[in-house]
Amino acid sequence: MVTSAGILLYRRAPALEVLIAHMGGPFWARKDAGAWSLPKGEYDPADEEPWDAAVREFHEELGVAPPDARALDLGVFTVSSSKKLAVYALDGSGWEPGPFAFGEFELEWPPRSGKLERFPEVDRAEWSTMDAARIRLVKGQLPILDVLERLV
Repeated sequence: MVTSAGILLYRRAPALEVLIAHMGGPFWARKDAGAWSLPKGEYDPADEEPWDAAVREFHEELGVAPPDARALDLGVFTVSSSKKLAVYALDGSGWEPGPFAFGEFELEWPPRSGKLERFPEVDRAEWSTMDAARIRLVKGQLPILDVLERLV
């Protein structure tokens, strides 16, 4: 089982909104519905605590630190048959991160070309209403929104 951890920022402006990131790379370039995620990434539970991994991944993906706010543990979600995701929510009201600096990954592109290309892990991040987030987020992350709504 692959383990990941992530941070979901929320704010009330005036309705509840969440900060989500559009996945980078050529597969997601022309997609919007189901092509967004909360900032997250994999970690080894033997070497790192989920909260520490969530903060590290937030910084790696967006190039900025999350706001200094009390973390709300939303729980661990099964987001696919082989992946579990620990999620923490932070109140991002008033958070001004400055420009994002997205992390990158390498991928053979075009496929079977032998050429390695670099792509951003995410290519944009923005605040989204809960209704829009339910359309934009990958399917496995939708239950996270339900828990957030119940707890905040």
